[in-house]
Amino acid sequence: MRQVTIYTTDKEYNHFIELAKNLHYVKKIETDEDAQKNEIVSNLKNGFEEMKLIKAGKLKTTSFNDFLNEL
Repeated sequence: MRQVTIYTTDKEYNHFIELAKNLHYVKKIETDEDAQKNEIVSNLKNGFEEMKLIKAGKLKTTSFNDFLNEL
């Protein structure tokens, strides 16, 4: 399988994505938005895992005053 990177203008972007989706030989389309969404979801999952560990007492937190002092 081969990979192609295409740079296009914002104006033509949506049209090109729709065109590529309709090609029978295109197996996967990855966009910048997909990468951003995956990063956001990953960050949220990590945050929820940390919250669970804090509630279970397995992870220590800093006090609010110490947090403000770091800023």
